[in-house]
Amino acid sequence: MKKILFTSLLFTQLLSFAQERPKLVIGIVVDQMKMEYLYRFSNDFSENGFKRLMQDGFTYHNMHYNYLPTYTAPGHASIYTGTTPTVHGIVGNEWFNKSLGKEMYCTDDTSVSTLGNGTESDGKMSPLNLQSSTITDELKLATNFNGKVIGISLKDRGAILPAGHFADWAFWYSKTGSFISSTFYGKELPTWATQFNNERHYEKYANQKWELFKPKETYNESLTDNNPYEGKLFKKAPFFPYNLKEMYENNNAGVLRSTPFGNNLIVDFAKVAIENEKLGNDTITDFLTLSFSSTDYIGHTLGPRSIELQDAYLRLDETIADFLNYLDKKVGKGNYLVFLTADHAGAENVSYLKENKYDVDNINYKSFENMLRKFSEDKFGVDLVLSNSNFNLFLNKKLITAKELNLEDVIEIFRTFLYEQKFIKKVYSEEEILENSGADYYLNAIAKGYDPVQNGELVYIFKPGYIEYYATGTSHGSPYTYDTHVPMIWYGWNIKKGKSHKKHYITEIAPTISQKIYITFPNSTEAEVLEEVLE
Repeated sequence: MKKILFTSLLFTQLLSFAQERPKLVIGIVVDQMKMEYLYRFSNDFSENGFKRLMQDGFTYHNMHYNYLPTYTAPGHASIYTGTTPTVHGIVGNEWFNKSLGKEMYCTDDTSVSTLGNGTESDGKMSPLNLQSSTITDELKLATNFNGKVIGISLKDRGAILPAGHFADWAFWYSKTGSFISSTFYGKELPTWATQFNNERHYEKYANQKWELFKPKETYNESLTDNNPYEGKLFKKAPFFPYNLKEMYENNNAGVLRSTPFGNNLIVDFAKVAIENEKLGNDTITDFLTLSFSSTDYIGHTLGPRSIELQDAYLRLDETIADFLNYLDKKVGKGNYLVFLTADHAGAENVSYLKENKYDVDNINYKSFENMLRKFSEDKFGVDLVLSNSNFNLFLNKKLITAKELNLEDVIEIFRTFLYEQKFIKKVYSEEEILENSGADYYLNAIAKGYDPVQNGELVYIFKPGYIEYYATGTSHGSPYTYDTHVPMIWYGWNIKKGKSHKKHYITEIAPTISQKIYITFPNSTEAEVLEEVLE
């Protein structure tokens, strides 16, 4: 009798434990954030933002992406599906799709329309092209669609892909200053979202100056203001202070994307969403995904060593601190689970490296493609290049057949030509990629980002340090650590304090959440988990 009673009690306790979940899960993605920024700017952060997350949460110091290309859309998709582009199908931000024979954008959907004050094309977006389920989808299923899921970002792809197929809403920012959505999610915007837009919250940021957040001597981790490695911000010299009102009046509300205040606007909107959608207000778990895009816009234009970028992170630190304090009061300490990571990191500015005697260069995209087309015409008497994008070379198979050329021979001739270029490190054919054994690190990274239905006949990698971008600012996309190494911090509900320096991959986030809150894995995840978070 005692044994039966004990077994029954144990089962009840296990069932209770298995059903325990946080009231709200918040996924934070900081666009183009290098792990190194948490070290470089550490002395200048407050105690309540990034430091609070790291000191009171669990930090993975050696988290990486494990595929090519390291871009925004594949990054967000991989975080939330727990798999890589070869499976979830988001192989770039935009790419040439060889099965369709045309360029496509990651969240394009011509069957839907814009909701809100945006252009007609702004809202023709949905998760249609995402081929895998997300952790947010699995939460909807696990709660019988009672748990709410909302995605918010300045970028459409940063809102739509994390929120998944079953989201209640995804909202992204328009150059009109409004947060918009599409008819994929409903017939009209929620009343609270329309009211937020009508209140023109963006104006309080657009009608001011962007000045240094802290005294100038604080920024000794960055290069001097208006240095030669920075591009211009809306035709203005990269020099503080910036007159945002003038920039706004000469352009549109989209200028906020390239300032730290785009991140503030995200949190302003998120608070209103939490209030009105009652996220974290009951025992059914909700999921809010936030993507802070301003850091990416600033990084691309001004580079990783600019004062502007450092200022953006010091301000983001304060924004996160404010948001955590808000969550403490609204949802309650210990009732919410936060993870913070990035969709990719970013390279050093090539001009800066060159001037410091590193023999690398920036590659002009158009010149590179023209060179490939000229080579084809000189060698074969015809242009066989369909497209050259995202490290993929697409060949015109129909024209190759019509010219009675051998496809394998053509591929090898192009491969040989690519290897003759100073900036090329590796070139792989589709056949090699599909036969990948995993022994070659870079081939393995390519294979994890390669979809045979969509990608090209040849995929190449530049040598380390080379980027296909301008001489100013920076970019990303490679399988090298400067593009793959990102933060990974867990904080809040049932998270112990600690850190790990063991190498992990971004695809482990989604299945870890599944195990943490006892729901089904996303349907194509690799199912490797971060064990320390589960202990």
